[in-house]
Amino acid sequence: MKKIISLFVMVLAFGYMNAQENFEVSTLRIGPYKVFMPKVEAEKIAGVKLKNTDGDKKNLVKYNGETIQIDLFDNYINEANPSVSSITYMTTTSKKFKTKSGIGVGSTRDDLINAYRNYNSFAVRPDWDEKGKPIKDVGYFTLEDSQAGTHLTFKFVNNIVTEISVYLNEGC
Repeated sequence: MKKIISLFVMVLAFGYMNAQENFEVSTLRIGPYKVFMPKVEAEKIAGVKLKNTDGDKKNLVKYNGETIQIDLFDNYINEANPSVSSITYMTTTSKKFKTKSGIGVGSTRDDLINAYRNYNSFAVRPDWDEKGKPIKDVGYFTLEDSQAGTHLTFKFVNNIVTEISVYLNEGC
């Protein structure tokens, strides 16, 4: 009887681990989607065909009921793969996605500063309108991952995070 109970508990534990949802955000990912992920892999996760982004087209995918915008472009990977369609930009407004520090949509600007004050490269800047003037109470907090060549940006409105983006650093 003990063996049957032990086996049952193990099956439940493994089933629970496999059913775990991935709502992690980092300088490389939002959930299961990663910067540089080939289009084919992203389509497997999304369960739909994705299109390369041309400025107007945006891919909106659902992950466990939450929306993620994914932009795909042809990128140079290496000599064997000179042009591969892959993820270059992702954004979400879902409150479920969080960093390991617990920062996500709904966090405050102070939460960001407290969590990342010792991060080696971050910037805080205002948003700008079409006339080049700063927009009051709207800004961005950006973490730069120079090794990966990516940015993790938190948009905040009235000092509350409203959007999270992960993207290639175009300066790389």
